[in-house]
Amino acid sequence: MNVAEDVRQDAGTHADACACGSGLRGDHCCGLAHPVPPVAGPEVDAAAALLAEVSTREDREAIRAAALALLAIDPGHHVALGSLFHLLADEGRVRAATAVIDRATRLHVNNAPLRMRAVRFFLAQRDRARALFHARMLVRLAPLDPLAHKLMGTAFLDSGSNKPAEFHFRKALEIDGDAEIAPRRMTPAEIGEVQALLAIALRGQGRIDEARALHQSLDARWPKDLRLLLEWGRLEEADRQFDAAAALLDRAAEVAPGNPGIAAARATLLRRRNQPELALDLLQQADTADRDLLQEGHILDSLGRHDEAFDAFATFKKQLLERTGQHYPAEQVRALVEDLRAFFSPSRTRMLPRAGVRSDGPQPIFIIGFPRSGTTLLEQMLSAHPDIAAGDELPLIGQLADHSPRLLGSPGAYPKSLSELWLGDRAGFIDSMRDQYLNEAAQIGALDPSKRWFTDKMPLNETHLGLIHLLFPQSPILHLVRHPLDVVLSVFSNALTHGFHCAAALDSTAAHYALIAELIAHYRAVLPGLRYHAVRYEDLVADPERTVRAALAFIGAPFDAATLSFHENARYARTASYAQVTEKLYDRSVYRHRHYRRHLAPVVPVLAPAIERLGYAVETDA
Repeated sequence: MNVAEDVRQDAGTHADACACGSGLRGDHCCGLAHPVPPVAGPEVDAAAALLAEVSTREDREAIRAAALALLAIDPGHHVALGSLFHLLADEGRVRAATAVIDRATRLHVNNAPLRMRAVRFFLAQRDRARALFHARMLVRLAPLDPLAHKLMGTAFLDSGSNKPAEFHFRKALEIDGDAEIAPRRMTPAEIGEVQALLAIALRGQGRIDEARALHQSLDARWPKDLRLLLEWGRLEEADRQFDAAAALLDRAAEVAPGNPGIAAARATLLRRRNQPELALDLLQQADTADRDLLQEGHILDSLGRHDEAFDAFATFKKQLLERTGQHYPAEQVRALVEDLRAFFSPSRTRMLPRAGVRSDGPQPIFIIGFPRSGTTLLEQMLSAHPDIAAGDELPLIGQLADHSPRLLGSPGAYPKSLSELWLGDRAGFIDSMRDQYLNEAAQIGALDPSKRWFTDKMPLNETHLGLIHLLFPQSPILHLVRHPLDVVLSVFSNALTHGFHCAAALDSTAAHYALIAELIAHYRAVLPGLRYHAVRYEDLVADPERTVRAALAFIGAPFDAATLSFHENARYARTASYAQVTEKLYDRSVYRHRHYRRHLAPVVPVLAPAIERLGYAVETDA
């Protein structure tokens, strides 16, 4: 029996098999020490030749056996790692595939093809942080490869950074058009895909007419491309051109009858047209594997069928967890919060320097609040004011926190890295960090020089409220407060990745909410001069004028009646709330949790301190 057959029989069956499920022994997989010296010799050559030979066939198990055999001899062999990763990813074994590709890219830092595989894989898994990391590395390794820029743009697009995404899509097209510098050229189909992605990036910036013109150009060349028709339909639906969207979906149905994506898009359109029953019937006609359970749950909720709605949300979350393997790292998050609480103590915060206020451009307004607390609604209202631009979800504060050890030359991780600011030759660096935030906000397109302020409503920016205060001590902080049970229910009923994937389960959503609520209370107690103003969601709905007047007065802006006609704001909101904020105010989301008391009962004890602290209550009567 040859080596491959030995490994085929033994892989995954021995007692020391790696827990990730790759099929390798633990000491050759996740327990492998780094760095790994390369192995050379006739045995490696023979195993590599065998892998190359079987890779020309379609026998997956033969490829697996050959890859495992080669890795048993040379645990860092990049070809074998790539082959094993490809098999695991195709089989949907996310945990094992993640372990293998992470290890492969650590061992072979400068291998561009491995980076390209990693970006595509993590984009498919909606693991935005890893996708962005590998995409950045890929562009550094292959700056003249148009496909590298396409993937970088896609990673930015997936994370909501539309302006940088546009830059890289245009760069891919520019490089591809110069045969003298491009190491490879894109096919016509790849060029079309980049242009389609560019249209999405333009749509995300609210540049609807430019995006529509690009779709029209693409449609002239590929009139039967399903993805192009669906994306164009989404643009028209987002722009409230419902008849145009319906016509595009009719064309899509001619191209791909029975496609579940078309049914889901039709259901969304029917909901926008206030026809929820028809939307539900359409969704429930799909095969079980293709059911859009998330949208189905929201329709059931709107129809008052709350138990069925919760079951749909719970099933969706279970399927999502099984598909992605993404879970909430409770211990890691608790350790971060404990470090933040310990660092931002009353004595330390008094000693830390604050940045000065730059008067040469717009200043940020930080709209903080847990996802689904109403931050998009408030931003839509404020951005209708002539002096306020919508910055949307800016990832800059989190990036500054992550990069602070490098920026400050600190040997410690954040937040301990901020200790450098106590040193005489580092005190002025807080101004440099402020400038980096403002410069990058300008690059993203968040700043409008004609306006005095711009908003930053990145979800869970409140985790870094201490850093925000150091960078912008005079900037207003508007905290959206909503009944915690409403917030947790709404997060659970949406596909969100913010907050360390806390939305993966009801209990982790509640745990993260409680942890961040405690952290905000701590910041408010220890940060002198914090410009904090709470905006209660229920008040915003019940009495919008009084609530918005108070918020604008806190900012220092005069009241403008346009803020109350926010639903007429032509701006495209790039969040799960994009449809709601184009409607007039409604109160059906206020105390929505009352319909789900039985389902939410397990998390009430976790949320009880926050509920009491914020002045809410838990009704126990039926």
